[in-house]
Amino acid sequence: MLIAELVSPHQFQLAERPIEDPGPGEVQVRVNAVGICGSDVHWYSDGGIGDTPAIFPAVLGHEPAGTVVKTGPGVTGWSRGDRAAFEPAIYCYNCEFCRAGRHNLCSNTRFLSNPGEPGFFREFVNLPAGNLLAIPSSLPLEVATMFEPLAVALHSMKFAAIEPGETVTVFGAGPIGLLTIACLKTARAGRIWAVEPVAHRRELARHMGADVAIDPGEGDPVRQVLADTGQRGVDCALDCAAREHTTNQALHAARVGGRVVLTGIHAGLCFPIELSPMRRKELAFFNVRRSNHQSEAAIEMLAENTGLFAPLITHTRPLAQIAEAFSIVEHYRDGVGKMLVK
Repeated sequence: MLIAELVSPHQFQLAERPIEDPGPGEVQVRVNAVGICGSDVHWYSDGGIGDTPAIFPAVLGHEPAGTVVKTGPGVTGWSRGDRAAFEPAIYCYNCEFCRAGRHNLCSNTRFLSNPGEPGFFREFVNLPAGNLLAIPSSLPLEVATMFEPLAVALHSMKFAAIEPGETVTVFGAGPIGLLTIACLKTARAGRIWAVEPVAHRRELARHMGADVAIDPGEGDPVRQVLADTGQRGVDCALDCAAREHTTNQALHAARVGGRVVLTGIHAGLCFPIELSPMRRKELAFFNVRRSNHQSEAAIEMLAENTGLFAPLITHTRPLAQIAEAFSIVEHYRDGVGKMLVK
């Protein structure tokens, strides 16, 4: 099978690799499409994320969908040609967090695309049967790839705890920020401000339901949010960018007693955070760790609102052109929203 390996920052190589037949309880799947995630770009650009360095060669990609090729011994319910989304996290189901239902915190998680765990930028993968999620015939495979980031956005809603009519600011209108806006609309949020420096992403934010799209290059976005809310601030601020000053801007944009949710992943191990506004306003600050029990809901949401989500997929490239795909995403070129590798 053809496989794309990241051999150093900014450097891919294509290689042919064998794949064994699926083992007991496994299903061999053909990967038809994979979305490029912001965390993939961290590995590609920075050679690591926070305190976790990449191990080269690495196979990235954890937003996949495709079809069943063959099943291993003991597998029922799946047949060749069945369409599915593929959950990238393999849990132990035995640790204290799994037993508590918090599988996203599993002590023994194998997250395919993390160091030492090959991801989905390859033609075929053997997966535990439980990691396959059936998708309805009406849902295109390309749109189904967004189930994983949408599940993250849905998980963040647990912490955002939006009440109908509450005001929200979303910092960052990349794919996670855009999907977060969709979740906020579903939660019946009131006015939504999106803060995004890239013009075409601001337009996508409006498409997803943002009432105001702010260019931070034209002025202080916090000042505008405070002015628009009569200096009160928003009920909840979500940082989906984790860039430069966005987390601190979220702290300043939130009202007294409000909530701040960090969904984005900071590239570095440390960043300066302003504790005074958090303390003075007694803010609730939450960090999001992937998703938990949201994948099925994400697939249902995509199927019911395909026309809303499909425009987020603006670019596709074949696996042989993965280097070009990553370069476009890294530099926000060509009006890219969500890039798929097929």
